[in-house]
This record gives sequence, C-alpha cells and structure tokens, in this order.
Amino acid sequence: MKPQFKQIVIVLFSIFLLSCSTEETPSETAVTPKPVTTPPTTIPNPEIPTGPIAKSINYLALGDSYTIGQSVCETCRYPEQLKSNLKTAIPKTDFSLKVIARTGWTTSNLITAIKDENLVPNYDLVTLLIGVNNQFQHMDFALYEKEFPELLNKAIMFAKGDYKNVIVLSIPDYAYTSFGKNYGETERARISAEIDQYNRFAENYCKTKSVTFITITDITRQGLDNPGLVASDGLHPSEYAYKLFVERMLSKAKMALQD
Repeated sequence: MKPQFKQIVIVLFSIFLLSCSTEETPSETAVTPKPVTTPPTTIPNPEIPTGPIAKSINYLALGDSYTIGQSVCETCRYPEQLKSNLKTAIPKTDFSLKVIARTGWTTSNLITAIKDENLVPNYDLVTLLIGVNNQFQHMDFALYEKEFPELLNKAIMFAKGDYKNVIVLSIPDYAYTSFGKNYGETERARISAEIDQYNRFAENYCKTKSVTFITITDITRQGLDNPGLVASDGLHPSEYAYKLFVERMLSKAKMALQD
C-alpha cells in the first residue's frame, strides 16, 4: 500500500504544477503587451490665436476742453469712453489714442498745435469738436467760417484721406449750466443762438464733404433740469454726459472702422 500511495501523491502533485503553469501564461502575456505603433500627430500650439489676426487702430481726437475732458477723470472724457466701447465691439484689436486738445483753445489755437505736432496721416478714426471758445471770446464769426473748413480738411487728411473715418461733434451749450445761468435770460438766449449759428455752419460744411456730423448739443441743454450732466465745475459736461455723446457716436465709429 505504501508504494501505491506514493505514486498517487506524485501524480496529484504533477497535475497541480501543470495547472499553475497553465493559469500563469495568460497573466504573463497581459503584463507585457505588444507595443502599438501610431502615426505621428501635430499638436496645435495653444499660444497661436485661432480667430482673426489682431490689428491696430489709431484714433486721433482734436478739440478743446470738451475733448480733453475738463473737470472729469482721464478715462471719463468722451475719446477714452469711445475707445473703450470700440475695443469691446471690435475684439482682438489694439487701440491707440492721441488727443490734441486744451481748455480755452479756439480754432486758431488748434491749427497751431496741429502744425507743431507734425502728425503722420495714418489714423483710422479722427474726431473733431471745436468752436465754443471762438464764441465765448466774441471772435468774429468769419474766422470760424475760414478755419473750421481748414481743420476738417486736415482731419480728413489725417484719416488717410478717407472722409468716412471722420466724425464731427456739435458744440455743447454752456448756457444750460449753473455757470451759464449766471448770465441771465437775455444773455443766455444770445449764447444759445450763436452756438446754433456755429453748429449750422459746421454741419452744412460737413455735408459738402460727406463727413458724419453728430448733434449732441440737445443733451447739454438738459443740464439745468439734470445737473448730473454737468461736471463738478458747473460748466463742462460730466462723465455721464460724455457717455451719452458716445452712445450717439458708437455706431458711426464702428461702421467707419469696419468698412
């Protein structure tokens, strides 16, 4: 009996070893998979923009205290607000703004300042607002009739010779401010009538050149009823007034830049 038992044990042990060898083979194959060859792929550079190529737009603002933004912050004046709105409306665009304006400037002062700047005519947008100091300083109206056309023609030249890229704003009416109210009814009526005269001439001349003329005078004539339209100095437009100016300008400016 003992030799037979020993043979049985040997047979069973051999079957066990064979079973272990058979179960381990697939496991070993799975651990070392056959390498897979894939074709090379080009990974896009995330830093390269997928939209339109960015472009630069140069904006030139010409004028006086209404353009420089007397008594409001630098970003509150209408050229800065217009630039900000255009940047939002026309993405992937770099905007540069140059302002040639100073409080108290007449048409003559602006002409002299432009000559001193030696500007290169490479502007995509030019705005012009000038004339209130001609009226305020009681200059002969004939001077405006002579110098406004000169300034507008310069503005067109600076806009690469394209009249569609020029916007002229009407002169605000300071008679409707706390400063203007001190003049009395008769004098205030005279101021408004003279400003209307200046604006009519400017608008009519713009029409002969097919230049966009935008009226904002009516906004400023709400200054006594709505003091929020007047800056802290009681004379110039406020940030909010300039915001209303820009709302009227924006669509025309966008059209000019997208043509």
